[in-house]
Amino acid sequence: MQEKIEADLKSALLAGDKAKAETLRGLKSALLNEVIAKNARETGLSDEQMQQVLSREAKKRQEAADLYKQAGEEQRAATELSEKEIIDVYLPAQLSEEEISQAVEVAIKELGASSPADLGRVIGAVRAKLGPSAEGSTIARLVKEKLQ
Repeated sequence: MQEKIEADLKSALLAGDKAKAETLRGLKSALLNEVIAKNARETGLSDEQMQQVLSREAKKRQEAADLYKQAGEEQRAATELSEKEIIDVYLPAQLSEEEISQAVEVAIKELGASSPADLGRVIGAVRAKLGPSAEGSTIARLVKEKLQ
């Protein structure tokens, strides 16, 4: 995945696509920071760790865009969303809310969960099963709805 990001950065620079080049530079920087934080210079990051970093970066862009929209800064919000779209190319496809809901129902039945006290166990089980293909906030919201 790292090689693909570097190749895409090179082609963006050659094509003169400044927005894409800046976003990809930021991704490379975030990945390098994670390598340093995990002390993994020799081994590098696993694909799962890279996806976590990319998911975190995409989430940051979405949150920033939401804040800019609330402040009436539509141009800045659009910039953040376009960066998020660039990052989303490198992430696995997200499951639909219906698919996540089905996984939540299965986990609730398997764990025998019946009250909001079981919230953490159910969320953990669903996140372990679905991995990065489902957003954590969506999982949490659906589990809360079903356990009330």
